[in-house]
Amino acid sequence: MLLSTVFLLLCALLTAARVPRRSRGLRFPRQTENNGFQDIVTWDQYSLFLNGTRVDVFSGEVHPYRMPVQSLHLDVFQKIKSLGFNAISAYFFWGIHEPKRGDISFDGFRDLQPFFDAAMKAGLYVIARPGPYINAETTGGGFPGWGTHTGGLWRTSNASYVDAYTGYMKAIGSQIAANQITNGGPVILVQIENEYSGFQAPFTEDFTYEDDLKALMRSVGVTVPLTVNDAWEGSHFTDVDIYGYDSYPNGFDCFHPNDWLPDAVPESFFAGHLGINPQAPNAVYEFQGGAFDPWGGAGYEGCSLLLGPEFERVFYKNQFAMSTTMLNFYMLFGGTNWGGIAHPGVYTSYDYGAAIAEDRTLREKYYELKLQANFRAVSPAFLTTRPTNIFATQGSFTGNQALKTTQVLDFVGNQTGFYVVRQTDASTNDVHAYTLTLPTSIGNLTIPAIGGNLVLNGKDSKIHVVDYVAGSTTLLYSTGEILTWATIDKRDIILVYGNTGELHETAFKFTSVVPAATVVSGAGVIKTKLLADSSLVLQYTTTGQTVVEIGNTLLYILDRANAYQFWVLHLPATGAFAQFSTRNPIIVKGGYLLRSVSTPAAGTLAFTGDLNSTKASFEIIAPAAFQSATFNGVKLSLAKTRYNTLTAQTTATLPAATLPNLATLKWKVADSLPEIQPQYSDADWTVANHKTTINPNPPNTSVVLYAGEYGFHTGNILWRAHFSATGAEKGFAVDVQGGSAFAYSVWLDGVFLGSWEGDAVHSDFNGTFPFSSPLKKGSAHVLTILQDHMGNEENWWAAGEDFKTPRGILRYSFMGSNATTVSVWKVAGNLGGEDYADRTRGPLNEGGLFAERQGWHLPGFDDSTWAPGSPTAGISHAGVAFYRTTFTLDIPAGLDYPMAIVVTNATVNPNFRSQFYVNGYQFGKYVNNIGPQTSFPVPQGILDYSGGNTLAVSVWAQGAAGARLDSLSLKLTARVQSGMAPVANQPFTPWVKRPGAF
Repeated sequence: MLLSTVFLLLCALLTAARVPRRSRGLRFPRQTENNGFQDIVTWDQYSLFLNGTRVDVFSGEVHPYRMPVQSLHLDVFQKIKSLGFNAISAYFFWGIHEPKRGDISFDGFRDLQPFFDAAMKAGLYVIARPGPYINAETTGGGFPGWGTHTGGLWRTSNASYVDAYTGYMKAIGSQIAANQITNGGPVILVQIENEYSGFQAPFTEDFTYEDDLKALMRSVGVTVPLTVNDAWEGSHFTDVDIYGYDSYPNGFDCFHPNDWLPDAVPESFFAGHLGINPQAPNAVYEFQGGAFDPWGGAGYEGCSLLLGPEFERVFYKNQFAMSTTMLNFYMLFGGTNWGGIAHPGVYTSYDYGAAIAEDRTLREKYYELKLQANFRAVSPAFLTTRPTNIFATQGSFTGNQALKTTQVLDFVGNQTGFYVVRQTDASTNDVHAYTLTLPTSIGNLTIPAIGGNLVLNGKDSKIHVVDYVAGSTTLLYSTGEILTWATIDKRDIILVYGNTGELHETAFKFTSVVPAATVVSGAGVIKTKLLADSSLVLQYTTTGQTVVEIGNTLLYILDRANAYQFWVLHLPATGAFAQFSTRNPIIVKGGYLLRSVSTPAAGTLAFTGDLNSTKASFEIIAPAAFQSATFNGVKLSLAKTRYNTLTAQTTATLPAATLPNLATLKWKVADSLPEIQPQYSDADWTVANHKTTINPNPPNTSVVLYAGEYGFHTGNILWRAHFSATGAEKGFAVDVQGGSAFAYSVWLDGVFLGSWEGDAVHSDFNGTFPFSSPLKKGSAHVLTILQDHMGNEENWWAAGEDFKTPRGILRYSFMGSNATTVSVWKVAGNLGGEDYADRTRGPLNEGGLFAERQGWHLPGFDDSTWAPGSPTAGISHAGVAFYRTTFTLDIPAGLDYPMAIVVTNATVNPNFRSQFYVNGYQFGKYVNNIGPQTSFPVPQGILDYSGGNTLAVSVWAQGAAGARLDSLSLKLTARVQSGMAPVANQPFTPWVKRPGAF
């Protein structure tokens, strides 16, 4: 039964009494809201409006900094648009834009305008998330490295922090403001801060900080609604325009992808929403789209199974059941933690098990998500719904206690009902037969009306509709799930689907004569039954594709595999927002990906898309005015079906690609650890001589030995300690901290003492390294330590200082001698530190290896004097070897052939780590003894697909016997003939002699 608005308000107030909140956060429902700054983006208690039209914000997370090839943004965005999505959400990374305080850059890959422009071209709105804090498994949680040596509590209204972020937030805010929808751009919402939900005791929520951020955004011209994503429905930072929250209900255990908790599916979201912000839409700004994977983890294929199609069918439909009309999936495309982007909890890949994989290929979960997105896009009644029976769903409408059914009713149209069925026990794979007794406009009906049972098979969920309007057709009910519908040439086309072999019914409501139902295509068999009030029931099984004509309606009955093949495209309108049009739909079956449709000439449809097999068939459902079509510019030969749709076949050319055999290329090698040689001079190194530090972790050493203190925030760090022996020294003990999966090695005067090889658990390690022989009293010696810096910690706790956790030496001692003192400590990191040398590739691309400081990883370096040697031959002693080679690629235009550098795990001398540099860009950090990553995708644009490429590899052997890569290859991860836009290479700025290199 329908709940009244008064009853809903009462529920909200009762729930509010149980939810802690500040008084100024309590607001009441209003008919329509805006923020007083503009009237284009408005909202009420149900949904967002754009220019007065209700919009279901269905969005996916994409991070510009995790895809440095600017011309590939459009490819990703077109894939998102083709899902049926209308928006993307994006973090912006302060630490990349302001690596040195006051030196703010939006140059090169940091330029955000191509990102915004690509969103406009694809027809996607943008939810901008500039921080200043973002988390995001990013080094420092997005904070710049210089924050580690800047005083004051961050994520508070502390004056030093406010002064630190103001320049960046004004700069990024101005760019966002220029790209707002009010200025002709795609930005419709701006989130400030991120999960401002946990506070380091004794601090609590800082309302001054919140108000300062809001005022700053408004001061630079941001007028669209401000949002916040609470980490849970915790009623934090509620004084924004549209409050929202995050949810990751299935966790991150990618080792056990088939194990779900019985109560994993949350049912409380809507009640929590009513208790916090009943005046605005139910908004989830991060809902689980995958999972991050840590060092030593299961690998992202496990994550893609844990959060795969079954997860989407259960958990995403539950968000439908919670009337979530603003929903963003984190991540939809993860990308790559190239260089030093990652925090210590993740490795190079940020694939995330997302619908669009790291190499931009499409997983099955992409196609499952497409079904749900397209259904929501054509269901305006959903935008004014409310769940009516939360916490009373078990056994509802089915009488089966093993099932839960949420009734979701349209409270404005007072007609359409959605019934979301799932397992009571989310962990089960049981099969349950059921019938539904539902209220309809002609009274209560027991469904299936013709007989038999519906089936819920294991981890699945279904949305059954009642009194659903599709153009001029009203479906009295349908148990077959709706994929999409469109009215084309005054005929309603409706697509329904189910799992193969399932029994379903779709009932049509007529006002006069009931037409006959005729199968016009396919082998399916239908049964029919007349109900009261001129309603006709069709019963069928969803196997293959069957098309049924019922009067002026065409019903496509599909199994899931066939449903996956359908695409809903829209002809562009006119003006700046032409690609955002949701009018004039064209429905097409076929192809790995369909990107767009346009009308270059009267009567012609021009499709762009991708094929991953040599033959493809299309069925085009379009107005009769279109009698010709092209695919990627090639004319299609069209035929007409008996029910007036068009069919065509095409072929794709997917030639074999000639890739270099990396094992047989001409490689050169040089020593990248000359720092341990007796003749080496560290005169140009930074002297580590700070006696005090603002770091909240007081040093246990005579001088501060934290790399960040001296401006080094990424990659490999080297330390050198000069001392004079007392003669009593037996060895050296040192506690080094570098973050999860870090390692370090120690040498005395060029003699290898040993390593901490690292594991997935330790962030620091206190190692002891005996000397092989006594040291002569008064003799001069140098200890050299090479350590890995795995990124700065995130700073999730506001008013905490986790991101300032040091990277460097926490304590040390000389075994057997308390009298030995170090006369001078020196440190080396990336050349220039915060004044980083490579302005093209940015501040996090290189660390402090000798090869990196010299620029050996860059194209054009002259290695002609180097000795021959390959990374698969390796190094025969502890140390670092650096290898270079070149090769040419010749991939024809019109092909999308993603590639990856692939290695195999070595079991002989397993303790080593390597980094891979492609045309100077560091696109892989391989840790052999920890893993799990062995395949490192490198996008086109970092690889030159039609020219010369430079590949450099470092091998850091951590054992005395040395190490080598067992294998190293460049492999295709897919072969696709593509209609994507041409890819422009990122700048391959070549080597030049670097001033100050040492």
